[in-house]
Amino acid sequence: MSQPPGQPRLSPQFCFSFGTLRDFLRLSRSSIDDSITQNLNALVTPARTGFDPSSTSKRTPRSFAEPIDSEACQSFKEKVLFPSWKARAEVLSYCGIVATSPDPDDPEATILELEKQRDRERIVDERLDPYSGRFFPREARTQSLALLMRQERAVENIVRSRTWDVIQGRCGTSSPSWQDAMSNWEAAQKLSKGDGNPTSS
Repeated sequence: MSQPPGQPRLSPQFCFSFGTLRDFLRLSRSSIDDSITQNLNALVTPARTGFDPSSTSKRTPRSFAEPIDSEACQSFKEKVLFPSWKARAEVLSYCGIVATSPDPDDPEATILELEKQRDRERIVDERLDPYSGRFFPREARTQSLALLMRQERAVENIVRSRTWDVIQGRCGTSSPSWQDAMSNWEAAQKLSKGDGNPTSS
């Protein structure tokens, strides 16, 4: 069974390294979600009775989508799938915050400021030059990151929905939506770590 990449060390530098950020998300999705059928096939327990020679005399169509033991399914979700989703959610959440925060370390901050200054000093006369009113400032890296986060969140929702549909079909359960299942798992994780806040009577 595929193993997702380890949780990266979260920092603004990681978020602004768009290639590294995309690579983490892509590798995590490809090792778990994109290969969900192979991962689930690996959970199918081989027959315990051994090989029956008489089985070769009959033709029985074999289902390629064998149902999987419910305990194996649950274990896969709790130990592999949900932790992988949580790791990606933490990256998307953290980098989303970075994208909306001040960025004093932007190496292009001075250039951006100069461009804005030049724009303020420009003489715009669209009668003489119809293009003089046009100004296409360079994007700050926080803006580029915010756009990337919107795109990646949309991709993440599609990927999770598709993965959950496959799991529902193979595990033969009518569990809640992936959002509810994930929330229930996270709540159970908090309780098991003693982070829950039970109400006192």
